Amino acid sequence: MKGMGNMNLSFKTKYSFGVGALGKDLVYAIVSSYLMIYLTDLVGISPLFVGNLFLVARVWDAFNDPMMGMIVDNTRSKYGKFRPWILLGTLVNAVVLIFLFKKPNLTGTSLYAYFSVMYILWGMTYTLMDIPYWSMLPSLSKTKEERDQMSVIPRIFASSAWLIIGAFGLAMVNKLGSGDQTIGYGKLAIIISVIFVISSIITVVNVKDSSCNMASSGQSAEKTTLKQAFKVIKENDQLLVYIGVVLAYNLVAQLAGGMAIYYFKYVTGNENMYSVFTAFASLAEISALILFPIISKKMSKRNVFRMACYLPAVGLIMLLLVGIFMPTNATLIATSGIIMKMGTGFILGATTVMLADVIDYNEVKFGTRNESIIASFQTLLVKGASAVSAWLIGVGLTIVGYKANVVQTAGTIFGMRVLMIGIPSVISIIAFIIYKKGYKIEGQFQDEIINKLEEKRNAEMAPVKYLDEGSTLSLPGPPGYQGRAENDPGCH
Repeated sequence: MKGMGNMNLSFKTKYSFGVGALGKDLVYAIVSSYLMIYLTDLVGISPLFVGNLFLVARVWDAFNDPMMGMIVDNTRSKYGKFRPWILLGTLVNAVVLIFLFKKPNLTGTSLYAYFSVMYILWGMTYTLMDIPYWSMLPSLSKTKEERDQMSVIPRIFASSAWLIIGAFGLAMVNKLGSGDQTIGYGKLAIIISVIFVISSIITVVNVKDSSCNMASSGQSAEKTTLKQAFKVIKENDQLLVYIGVVLAYNLVAQLAGGMAIYYFKYVTGNENMYSVFTAFASLAEISALILFPIISKKMSKRNVFRMACYLPAVGLIMLLLVGIFMPTNATLIATSGIIMKMGTGFILGATTVMLADVIDYNEVKFGTRNESIIASFQTLLVKGASAVSAWLIGVGLTIVGYKANVVQTAGTIFGMRVLMIGIPSVISIIAFIIYKKGYKIEGQFQDEIINKLEEKRNAEMAPVKYLDEGSTLSLPGPPGYQGRAENDPGCH
């Protein structure tokens, strides 16, 4: 691997990294899209309990995920600090997924306890793999152009996973179970687990990042302390903006995504429309991700983000109108999904770039990159939004009088529309307001950050004046900074 300041990643490296997102998002998609309805309609657990379980599990993750980030940051091995955790997390999480969709011969409290333990374990083991995966991205891409490309590739693979699960998931479940969905979900979970392991192995074998430079060159590295981790969380103002934006986006995606199967099954009265909606929506998201690097060259970050946040609201409002006046019109339902997911695709590209930018900003501001601590928030926020949305769905369905597998009342249908369309539309607009008010890593300010980091990469040792809030970036590297070796020995 070449020096980080002038690195050109190979096709093999870029797409081997991207394929890792396929497997892990197949896992996340089946859990996010189907676990709730699997537990409520097939296992027989109450929606309120499921919603509360998802929320409690994520409260635990609020402590677990940043700690995992710190552990990854402090990992030193000849294989780097990311790849060992990716492989370990994948293997364990794949096994847990199988048991999560395996209905045991239990009833009552024992049944509730089984799925509670399995779901909490699933979240913890997913963290083992997801945090180091996304933490690796900033160490692979340093230029703005390459970063835009690299932000898109794994997202395309991830969106493809959601396309597969959304468009074909129910059909595969029915086919694999010969009409018995309980069996079908179990078999699908096994297939996804196998794909997950294979895709992660491809990533681990073919993607070699710079995190093993210290070990390979014999350089010492400052380890991340708990105090430092809390400092990053508390004082990195751009991280806080990133947290707000990503949380809002994921609430939109997870709430609409989690409600969709209920919406089409009970509100439109045609479950098949779910596959139509998700198939075209996912294709649109992939298209938006492909277009993102092109659009980001022609438009400012702010304008791209504005468009990205408005489109989901427009698509959802269209879906509302179609659901009222033409609930079985496949063309209009597909169009509403396309508009919605074009927006979320642009947001995915933008927030992935934001993650790498915030890590760069952190290095200039504090003298340390702390990739995994910062990336842990992405994992936490995705799972947190999933939990909050599931809780809202569980509580909301209970409040509006939802009963599984029966015709719903007019009041229940109205409540489902609010959960599916009203709340996500409002949150989507809030996401842009947060970005507009707080995010500043763009234009000249970002150029200064990149230039200072480039200077540090080219220096063996350089002094530093730490960046105070509101000051300009007129500083080289931190005290005792060990520049990366120009002739990167690479990972094993």
